[in-house]
Amino acid sequence: MKNLITWFEIPAKDFKRAVNFYEKLLGHKLKIYECETEKMAFFPEKDFGNCGMISQAKGFNPSEDGVVIYFDATDNLDDLILRTKKAGGKILKDKCKIEAEGRGHFALVKDSEGNRIGYYSED
Repeated sequence: MKNLITWFEIPAKDFKRAVNFYEKLLGHKLKIYECETEKMAFFPEKDFGNCGMISQAKGFNPSEDGVVIYFDATDNLDDLILRTKKAGGKILKDKCKIEAEGRGHFALVKDSEGNRIGYYSED
């Protein structure tokens, strides 16, 4: 396996709000597609490698209790935490050192839709 994760989908109840949140958070425009009853906003693969999308569709329900996706924050963990607040997210666990030696730092936040997402920094 080249990469363990090849794709992810983040569910949204309010599609425009979710797109706005992630565009503000990441500082990138998302490419939007609508297909019948499903709306999709794709993260730019050129900048982020293996990627995913925001999805609003039947059966896609945001949850604070499901899988947590961690975004690479090696160069900007503190900045992402600040941008989360400005974009309307909530900090669940502020920057925290991982106790295992040399494992870096992480933070947990709630996005505009109620999904838990994480930030991971190697330093």
